[in-house]
Amino acid sequence: MKKIVLAMLLVAAVTAFAQTAAPTQTAAPAQTAPPPVSAPKKEMKDPAEYNAYMGAEQQTDPAAQVSGFEAFLTQYPKSAYKEDALELLMIAYQKTGNQAKMQDTAQRILLVNPCNLRALALVAYSKQAMATGPNAQQNLADAGQAGEKGLQCLQTATKPEGTSAADWDKLKSTTTGIFNNASGMSAYSAKDYAKAEQSLRVAVEGDPTNLTEVYYLALADLAPGAAEKDVEGLFFIARAVNLAQGAGKDTIAKFGKSKYTKYHGSDEGWSGLLTQTATTTLPPADFTIKQYVPPTPAEQAAALVKTKKVEEMSFAEWQMVLSEGTPEDAEKVWSALKGKPLQMLAHIISLDTSGKATKLTLAGSSDDIDAKRADIDLTMSAVIPAKQMPKEDTDFQFEGTPVSYVAKPFVMTMNDGALLVKAAPKPAVHHKKAQ
Repeated sequence: MKKIVLAMLLVAAVTAFAQTAAPTQTAAPAQTAPPPVSAPKKEMKDPAEYNAYMGAEQQTDPAAQVSGFEAFLTQYPKSAYKEDALELLMIAYQKTGNQAKMQDTAQRILLVNPCNLRALALVAYSKQAMATGPNAQQNLADAGQAGEKGLQCLQTATKPEGTSAADWDKLKSTTTGIFNNASGMSAYSAKDYAKAEQSLRVAVEGDPTNLTEVYYLALADLAPGAAEKDVEGLFFIARAVNLAQGAGKDTIAKFGKSKYTKYHGSDEGWSGLLTQTATTTLPPADFTIKQYVPPTPAEQAAALVKTKKVEEMSFAEWQMVLSEGTPEDAEKVWSALKGKPLQMLAHIISLDTSGKATKLTLAGSSDDIDAKRADIDLTMSAVIPAKQMPKEDTDFQFEGTPVSYVAKPFVMTMNDGALLVKAAPKPAVHHKKAQ
């Protein structure tokens, strides 16, 4: 957040106004006229109006300034210096600590000039700071609108007469950061991650030590649908770890490391990235992280055949090779299974006792058990006796002989089924297919 920056922006404006916004008076009494100063092409023809303005501006007590400018605005509501007076009133309210009146005055300024940069910056910041409680979303949206308006106004803003180039550049730089911060945080809240990334990247470039901006830029980059920004997001989440302090540091580090490991395939290189981002604020032009590409199902099947005997594979691994492997790998596994009695444990999906032999549909792999999808059609050698009849949605120990299979969706047909008394091994967890 830019609370300190915003306060400095408002306080610094006092000096700027004293130098550049003093009204020009036509035919003012000599005893009250100040030395000539560079000023906007505006003037006051009424000496009383001029004196009222200068009397309020020259007060050293903020409360007295508030009284003076409120009286001036009441007496001269159409003054050419109304906007200037409101800006100084806003600053005076800020000095007195009256945040509500300061925000109200900012809105009064925007009624006079919808592109007043200081007022827009104050609204953008204050609404964002109020983004808590039941009105959080609305306040963030309001902050975002003020930020967007400010960014638009910056495109056409011109340096006021009498303002130095350095002061003008500083004002534009400071408000640009505030506007992009508000726009980016509002967009992130609305799940517009592309917009959030665009705005927050500009904000971070202007203030690379701002933890909030860096952290939420990383989250926007790493959000679903922003895959092309993963590498940048990993850089900024590591940068956020370096900027964070206290308990939050460990939380961010854990999150960042998990994201890095998922993308890279291991945590190798994570510590080096933390070291790099401790002193490097933005990703170098050649910055990259190698992405882990999981093996395809066919590659997983080939690796199984090469590293494990068919007899030692689980049902889930047979299924993997028979459904995803090359014809050669599938044939190697099937030739070792076909016609040979197998003892297994599976989960009953359904029972059919209407024929001469009990028929069951079973799930043999953990994935299919969870999905309640049959991957085995088993025909028993006879009708199962009533006393031994199992129930649906229970585990079933059996022996059966594979006779055929369908690769996709996978179903193995087995005959000559028999009940087992001894427990068979639990189904192995299916090797998840690569997405």
